[in-house]
Amino acid sequence: MLTRGEYADACVLRSQGWSISAIARHLGRDRKTVRSYLAGERTVGVRSPVQDEFLRFSRYCRERLRDDPHLRATVLFDEIVELGYPSGYSTFTRALRKHEVRPACEHCQHTHRQDDMSPPGPTDEEVRFDWLSFPDPPAQWGCGRHAHVLMASLTRTGRWRAVLAENDEFPQLVEATDQVLRRLGGTGGRWLFDQAPAVCRPATGKAAPAFAHVAKYYGAVIDCRVCQDDGTGMTDQGPCPIDRFWWRTVRDDTRIQAAQDSLDQLAERTDGPLPPTHNTLTGATTTATTGLLDLPATPFPARVCVIRTVTHQNLVTFRGNLYAVPPDLSGALVEVRWRLDEAYLSIAAVRGAVIARHALAPRGAGLVVTGPGLDIPLERPGRSARTSPTPCKENTMPRPLSLAAQAEADALRARVPAQNRGKPEPAAAAAHVHGTRPPIESAVLTPMTGRPTGMTRRPTGVVDADPTITAIVGTVPARDDGHTRALLASLARSADTAALHALSGTLIDLYHGRTR
Repeated sequence: MLTRGEYADACVLRSQGWSISAIARHLGRDRKTVRSYLAGERTVGVRSPVQDEFLRFSRYCRERLRDDPHLRATVLFDEIVELGYPSGYSTFTRALRKHEVRPACEHCQHTHRQDDMSPPGPTDEEVRFDWLSFPDPPAQWGCGRHAHVLMASLTRTGRWRAVLAENDEFPQLVEATDQVLRRLGGTGGRWLFDQAPAVCRPATGKAAPAFAHVAKYYGAVIDCRVCQDDGTGMTDQGPCPIDRFWWRTVRDDTRIQAAQDSLDQLAERTDGPLPPTHNTLTGATTTATTGLLDLPATPFPARVCVIRTVTHQNLVTFRGNLYAVPPDLSGALVEVRWRLDEAYLSIAAVRGAVIARHALAPRGAGLVVTGPGLDIPLERPGRSARTSPTPCKENTMPRPLSLAAQAEADALRARVPAQNRGKPEPAAAAAHVHGTRPPIESAVLTPMTGRPTGMTRRPTGVVDADPTITAIVGTVPARDDGHTRALLASLARSADTAALHALSGTLIDLYHGRTR
């Protein structure tokens, strides 16, 4: 492509009588490019469009993939190469994606939707989550210096619920999210988060990939908004009712379960009546339903892992309860593991061996769980069988051509000569890839050397000279200037004997006709 400056220089030089070859050498461009611009065949600054060879074969590919959506690209590529497709496999697959030739399989899409647990229907309800922290909680709660509360409110109806969380780490936040959604009776299709280190990344303002997977499990998407909450019970909607009516009533001897019960009662008292809705089919005005999506049967399988020290009574504390461990472990460090979708917890040694397993007691109940505990399996139980239908399997054997595909193939064969079929690469590219020379029938003799253009001498001894051609070389008269003999000598070292016989015979006939 010529720039505007080069085109202006070419026009000036042409008006001064310069030849196209001289202009091309001066500009460092190809003669054909300069000639096309000076003839007005191309526009300055606009690249000539590249011909897409795939378009001639697109209808055939669509017919084949319509009959068999899972037909392998390699099989389809071999078929169109036999029909005359000149490009390579990577260009072919890129064209398949660009033109969206492969249709979508409805059975596979239905399976993926079930596996991804997408919501059964659209909803305009959104859930806004506020992460609150309050200083100096009761010591028996085991929360440290601050008590953490996750508050969820519906943006359309204004209903809200809140739960106490142990800390702001990822497993505890997932547990609090599941509990608060079950108190609301469902989830909205969109979650709005202001501040939570395990949810939103402050640097990018996007949701963390781990928590995005949690939202996908519940059938929702996450929207991280600009934080306008100072974390002390104040939100962008004004003073939080939790701070005004609940936290100020918590005493030092209040158990954590009693505090959670009072928080639930406060949320239920503040619930207002649901807004009425108008039924367009019957014309009646009724009370609006929640408009929330159903929750999964079990929570997201996040794993809570905490380090505890065994007491002198061989007990381990976890969320307001005591769990027994084998004797002679007083003062040792152990790890308490609990997956949110399981009804038991495991106690493991520092090196990972599970030493005890007990049923999970209610949080803050103050129970001492002793006894032999649950059986510890040596192997993890296998996964349950899939209830959703299995996706389609790829066909190992391609299906036969349909009538429409056969008609397209016949039309392509009629347009493409027989000698050009089955060649996926141009001659120059094939010579580079496979290490062979291009067909000599298409070679052009240069006037200076007498050798075909694009042919390079092969090392002596790579291919033995054909004796027939060697004999032909001997028949050339000695008074020849040497060009024909040199040409035939180079031909004698070629591997394509049949083509060289024909070309050498033609050269000898022309030579004798010239010398008579």
